[in-house]
Amino acid sequence: MVPTDLILAGAVILLALAVDRLIGDPHSAFHPVALLGRFIGWWGQPSHYSSRVQRAAGVFFWILTAVLFTFPFFLFGRYAPWLIFLVGAPFLLKCCFAWRSLEEHALGVVAALENGVDKGRERVKLMVSRETAELDADHIRSAAYESMTENLTDSIISPLFYFALLSLFGLGLAGTAVFRAANTMDAMLGYRDERARLGWCSARMDDVLNYIPARVTTFFLLAWFLTKGTATRAWRVMRRDGKKRPGFNGGIVMAAMAGGCGVCFDKPGVYTIGNGERSLEEGGSAIVSAVRAVTLSFAAITAATLILLAWLIHSTGI
Repeated sequence: MVPTDLILAGAVILLALAVDRLIGDPHSAFHPVALLGRFIGWWGQPSHYSSRVQRAAGVFFWILTAVLFTFPFFLFGRYAPWLIFLVGAPFLLKCCFAWRSLEEHALGVVAALENGVDKGRERVKLMVSRETAELDADHIRSAAYESMTENLTDSIISPLFYFALLSLFGLGLAGTAVFRAANTMDAMLGYRDERARLGWCSARMDDVLNYIPARVTTFFLLAWFLTKGTATRAWRVMRRDGKKRPGFNGGIVMAAMAGGCGVCFDKPGVYTIGNGERSLEEGGSAIVSAVRAVTLSFAAITAATLILLAWLIHSTGI
């Protein structure tokens, strides 16, 4: 491990956040994740396979997709000179996470509701897979802010976590790319419908890869709510409602957010999370602030840790 590599990795995290805030997610058919999505869409059709081979096909194509998507990131991270790495890596890392876009989607739903419930329903379809035709204004807001909260882990903390962790071994960009491929496959195939067999591997791998980051996200949320005086409430709601949502990652983050912000997330017929001391119309800004605070604090602490490790390695001669 070369100390300079860790310093570069720390700088890349901060620069990638700056790039994200400046340009967001450009809408381009040649964006790496757009290309990834088209490839998954090509092989991810259950009708292409008999039911007996769908799970095996899902495993095979999961591996193939992860390898193909990750390979260019690996090559750049391994062979780019340090100056080119410092310039290019923030853009490649930014391709694998979405902070500004996440905010824009959620706030876009809120803005659309000002023009009527039908506009809100149309806009929230871009964020969630649930049926939106019968949602009222409160449930539209809930769907948007639930998606924002869940994606605090999936779209921000997890990619940065794997970049930082695997930068210790010189594989930061590659690790982030593997996660982005895995999460995109889950988003497209990880459903309990006709895609269940083909998407089984995608769903399980996403659960595994998000397990630690989801708990890191929850820790940072509780730390943020400690500064707001609502950490105890967030902890209680997390303990009570964290398992109401299917899966073992998203529920604890959503419950901590709902408790800390004093709101209620409600998916009709599936779960109700939080006490709802205030409405989402009133408490939505607190959710946006919490997402910003966790993103910035996690990135700053992670970057500082990498730079500190570099200093320790240099000073001790490890």
